[in-house]
Amino acid sequence: MLKLSIVVLIILIGSAFCSATETALLSVPTLKVQQLAQTKKPAALALLAIRKKINRPIATVVIINNIFNIVGSILIGNIAASVLGNAWLGIFSAILTFLVIVFGEIIPKTLGERYAMNYALTVALPVQGLTFIFNPIVWLMEKITSPFSKGKKLPTTNEAEIMFLTRIGYQEGVIEGDEAEMIRRVFRLNDKSAANIMTPRIATTYLWADSILAEVKEEILVSQHSRIVVIEESIDDVVGVALKYELLQGIISGKENQKIVDFMREVRFIPETLKVDQLLKEFQKYRQHLMVVLDEYGGTSGVVTLEDVLEELTGEIVDETDKSVDLQIVARMRGKRKLKDE
Repeated sequence: MLKLSIVVLIILIGSAFCSATETALLSVPTLKVQQLAQTKKPAALALLAIRKKINRPIATVVIINNIFNIVGSILIGNIAASVLGNAWLGIFSAILTFLVIVFGEIIPKTLGERYAMNYALTVALPVQGLTFIFNPIVWLMEKITSPFSKGKKLPTTNEAEIMFLTRIGYQEGVIEGDEAEMIRRVFRLNDKSAANIMTPRIATTYLWADSILAEVKEEILVSQHSRIVVIEESIDDVVGVALKYELLQGIISGKENQKIVDFMREVRFIPETLKVDQLLKEFQKYRQHLMVVLDEYGGTSGVVTLEDVLEELTGEIVDETDKSVDLQIVARMRGKRKLKDE
C-alpha cells in the first residue's frame, strides 16, 4: 500500500508541475519579460529565450506531462490490481482520476496563472535544460505537426492593446492624465492629413514678390506670422517664403526700396493627403518650419507649419502675438461672409 501511495504522489506532483509550468510560461507578458531581461539575470535571460521560441519548451512540458499521466496510470493500475484486487480497481481509478483533475490540473494551472511571473522565472532554467534533453523527440513532433502549425506570426502587441493599457494605467494612477492624452494623440497622427491641420488659403497671409518693401511695411508690422508666403500672379503661384525678422531688418537697415523677392527663401510643397506623422518627418528632414499644401490640381490649398504638427501632440499652442487661436475657424467664417456678399 505504501508503494502505491508513493507512486500516486509522484504522479500528482509531476502532473501538477507540468500543468503549472505550461500555464505560467504562456501567461507571462513578453514585454515584461523583455524588460526583466535587461537585468542580465540568468533566469530572466532563460525566460526571454523561452518566450521567443515558445513552441519547443511547451512541447517538452506537454510530453513530460503525458509521460506522467499515461505511464503513471499504467504503473499505478498494475500496482493497484495486485494490492487492492480487481473488485476495488474501478473505485480506485475513479478516485485517481478525480485527484489528477483537481490536484494535477485545475489547482496547479490556477496558481500558475496567478503567480505566472515568479513561477516562470523559477522554472525557466530547468525547462531550458529539459528542452535540450528532449530536443530529438520535440524535433520529430515538430516535423509531424508542421503542416498544421504553419501560418502568419502574430505580433507581440498592437495599437488597440497599447491604447487599452494606457487607459488602464491612467485609471490605476500609473500614468498621468497628460501622458495618457499625449499617447492617444501620437496614435492619431497617421489618421490625419495635412489638409486637416493646415491654415486654409483663405486665411493665409501672403506678400507679392514684386512689391517694394516700403509699400508693404504696414502689412509686415501687423502680421502675427513669423513666416509669410510670397506669391507672383495669384495665391496659386507661391514662389517662396519670407522671414518676418529679415524683412524688419531690411526696413531698419534702409533697404526699403528693395523688392520682397530679394528677401525670399525657398519653400517646399506637399500634397494635402500627406499624413501628419510623415509631415513631421518632412519638417525634420528639410529643417523648415512652413510648407505649402497643394490640392489634387496643383493649386494652393493652404499652408502648414511645424507648430500645427506639434499642436496635434500637445494641444493648442497660443502665444502673446496670436490674435486668432484657430485659423481654420477664421477661414470658415470668411468663406461664409464671402458667400453672403455674393
